[in-house]
Amino acid sequence: MLTNRKLALGAAGTLLSCGVQNAAAQPAKDERPNIILIMVDDLGFSDIGAYGASEIQTPHLDRLAQEGVRFRQFYNNAISAPTRASLITGQYQHKAGVGFFNVNLGLPAYQGFLNRQSPTFAEVLRQAGYSTLMSGKWHVGDDKDQWPNQRGFDKFFGFIGGASSYYLPVSPDDDPVALVENNEPLTLAQGEYLTEAIADHAIKFLDEQSSEQKPFFLYLAFNAPHWPLQARPDDIARYCGAYALGWDSLRSVRYRSSIEKGVTLPGQQIAARDASIPLWSRLTYDEQQLWQRRQEVYAAMVDRTDREIGRVLDKLKALKKDGNTLVVFISDNGAQGGDGLYAYTRRASGPVGSAGSYELQNSCWSQTGNSPLRDYKGKPYEGGISSPFIAWFPKRLKAGRVVDGAGHIIDLAPTFYELAGAQYPDSSGGQPVHPLPGKSLLPVLTGTADRVARSEPLFWERAGNKAVRSGKWKLVSLYPENRYELYDIESDRGETRNVAALHPHVVERLKSEYAQWATKNDVVDFSLLTGGDPFSRPSSGARRTK
Repeated sequence: MLTNRKLALGAAGTLLSCGVQNAAAQPAKDERPNIILIMVDDLGFSDIGAYGASEIQTPHLDRLAQEGVRFRQFYNNAISAPTRASLITGQYQHKAGVGFFNVNLGLPAYQGFLNRQSPTFAEVLRQAGYSTLMSGKWHVGDDKDQWPNQRGFDKFFGFIGGASSYYLPVSPDDDPVALVENNEPLTLAQGEYLTEAIADHAIKFLDEQSSEQKPFFLYLAFNAPHWPLQARPDDIARYCGAYALGWDSLRSVRYRSSIEKGVTLPGQQIAARDASIPLWSRLTYDEQQLWQRRQEVYAAMVDRTDREIGRVLDKLKALKKDGNTLVVFISDNGAQGGDGLYAYTRRASGPVGSAGSYELQNSCWSQTGNSPLRDYKGKPYEGGISSPFIAWFPKRLKAGRVVDGAGHIIDLAPTFYELAGAQYPDSSGGQPVHPLPGKSLLPVLTGTADRVARSEPLFWERAGNKAVRSGKWKLVSLYPENRYELYDIESDRGETRNVAALHPHVVERLKSEYAQWATKNDVVDFSLLTGGDPFSRPSSGARRTK
């Protein structure tokens, strides 16, 4: 591994001398860049200002976008645990051991937690001399030997599973807020809000690390705006009346705004309207009021997250480390679809937004959140697997750039390793490790390349749903129908025109490439996994919509 006595690559590919230690001298400060990776949960493609939202206030993220780089196309794995497995290890989810979710289905590729053949970015960066810090949601290993402190993080605060209330329980029937700090259980104080607590601990960790003579890596994993819809009353009040326009009109407003912001190209059409969603104009006045309130709470949760990100950035500046820190912002998947879960609504002990409310955002507003893309979380259409990507690095990245080409979460680990001068290991615990399938995004981020150029396709499989992205083409197949659809993403990112019948040779080529990838990554036919319903197998912490 490289240490702080060796040379590290800077953001623009220049060499940064980190100093040679002398046994009789004070060790030189390691000047390699710091890294902050911010992930939010279930955020729609256009749910922040820089990607099209005009009614949700996200000034801190908007500033990062204006002063940094945005991707038009940046991909995830459609749902939480598989996305996080790929993000944290740089592997496709099956290779990392989380092929389906954080439930153990009895096969190595589906064990539900990160395997030891897939080093985490915390393990690699700590070995390279970085302080490794995490605050927020884990969701890639429930047992204690799989927790963040056991997978490379020096310090951790947050929760281990897939979802959490934002307040202390208000009745015995509510889920507890099961938090952990450095392997020890912790509880929220009365009236404390989890989004704020996650930022508080990130700030505390940065303060504690500031005296160390080495760079840091901070993984800041907010659970907002994931269900349950709970927010501060004063934050909700900021959005009173903001959604009177309704989801149909606002979806079009977001589409036009995304073109103006440069993240949707002119000529791209908005995805076809989800026919299962009632027309806003057909709702009664009372129904409109109830649905407005639901989205006001969601907007308040996004707003609060942005403000907490602002507080972390303020601390970075106060520590005089803002000039040498790469900040990356992403979401784990698109906005939540579906009609909601009766089990959670039935348990609600207060109105939407309050402590004890278990409402979730569903397709009605999520179609707007993912505008102009198609479908929702859990599906391999663009609305499920594509999300915002912002990178900010003062004086290293040319401000205000929007880049093309398909980036993917498997690319972030190699990007961080190149920036940090960290060597990815050949073995771990005497066993060979899986090679990294992704590529460093530094050439695109620093402007030495104008787009992400991939020599190999990208692949997806989760719960039998499949997709392949190769150049402009995208192949999609949904379980259990298993019919193949083909889209030209360059001209039809809304996936409105299935051209499979016009290009059968492309379909066959991508099917063949998918089959090779599936074999290489130990993907199993979903129908063979507990009869196509993995949740029928008992497993701790299993829930359908996390």
